[in-house]
Amino acid sequence: MARILTVDDEPVILNILNKILISNGYDVSPAKNGEEAMHLLEKETFDLLISDINMEPVNGMEVLRFAREKSPETQVIMLTAFGTVSTAVEAMKCGAYDYITKPFKLDELQITVQRALEYGNVLAENKGLKERLMATNRLDNIVSESDGMKQVCEMIERVAPTDTTVLIYGESGTGKELVARALHQYSNRKKEEFIAVNCAALPEPLLESEMFGHVKGAFTGATSNKEGLFESAHGGTLFLDEIGAMPLAIQSKLLRVLQDMQIRRVGGTQNVAVDVRLIAASNERLESLIEQGRFREDLFYRLSVITIDIPPLRERVTDILPLVQHFLKRRARPDQPTISIDHEAEIILERHPWPGNVRELENVIQHALAFAENNTITRSALPPKLVESVGEMPAGESGSHAAASSQAAKFKGKSLKAFLRSKEKEYLSNVMNNLNGDKEKAAQALDISVATLYRKLSDKS
Repeated sequence: MARILTVDDEPVILNILNKILISNGYDVSPAKNGEEAMHLLEKETFDLLISDINMEPVNGMEVLRFAREKSPETQVIMLTAFGTVSTAVEAMKCGAYDYITKPFKLDELQITVQRALEYGNVLAENKGLKERLMATNRLDNIVSESDGMKQVCEMIERVAPTDTTVLIYGESGTGKELVARALHQYSNRKKEEFIAVNCAALPEPLLESEMFGHVKGAFTGATSNKEGLFESAHGGTLFLDEIGAMPLAIQSKLLRVLQDMQIRRVGGTQNVAVDVRLIAASNERLESLIEQGRFREDLFYRLSVITIDIPPLRERVTDILPLVQHFLKRRARPDQPTISIDHEAEIILERHPWPGNVRELENVIQHALAFAENNTITRSALPPKLVESVGEMPAGESGSHAAASSQAAKFKGKSLKAFLRSKEKEYLSNVMNNLNGDKEKAAQALDISVATLYRKLSDKS
């Protein structure tokens, strides 16, 4: 039931207005003047405000401005005498939905109220849709259908805006660098550098020079001064992958940097202040390395202020097929037909244990694309070793796979793009119908330009 606040300092008009609205099934709260209306708007939420313009001491324009500030979702209809229509038009410029002249006709009042409430509902639906779309697409390139990856995304969103040091755990190929890049991309440092280094890929002398830089003559081959990664990432983010492989001697220098936010180049005597957010990652638990004497405990506590655990792909089966579609879309070219994947191949992919995680899956899809026939990835297009690892398909699927097969059949031949376009067309049509074909109001409700609305309405694809 829609809630309506009515305001008029003429008791007779207010009484008639309330009786009409109540008889139409609305929940009505009357206010005998502007001050009382503003008091109610302060405490409660209304779908619609109907206010007279000429009131004392607080007039309708003041009530309108107060309503737009306190409750922008509330639609407003102004009541005005014939001689003050210009003021009512000014009220619409200030955010009122419409105005009605006194004495008002019953059918005019009912239609205007209904349209104002429908308009408010459209705006609310549009806002909710935009919020859902933002939530769905909030982290580029991270597929998060599984509960485990949804938790990872939630952690990224909460931690990214801070400068807190983050430690990411995950098996090889789970996407630790992807998570680190997302932390950078959604932080206040996103306009600055994101620099990644694999600590396991460089020998100790080279790793020290890469991280902290060196001065000319510091060692054989140091023919000039060189700034390190900390200096290069100044203002941005430095990602240290496989930090568990970092030699103990460099760990102590890294600890000093995290404590003082200053570095000293190899062979140098001057300290250089740096402003860097550090993100580290490891495929081994650092607590275990501490017990083995391979990692400093004090550095561990500096790094693990926030810990994010990325689950392996075998524990997030619901992400497998969305990841497949993600990889297919990323490799699609405008001049090529859409590549699909048949149900048998989908089941094989879901049953494989994926020791190489997401990286292995991406490589498998790349292989399958090379052997796909008739624009379809089938069992024969998958790597033979992968098919062998799954074994023979049971004669008659049962359990969850049978249910999945039944569900998949309902969507056979329906592309996601076509489905979304159909729903968009349906939504646009509903909005236009609710607003009696008024394209300007529809564009305003949808938060798009009129030109964009025309293009979408005329789009036949």
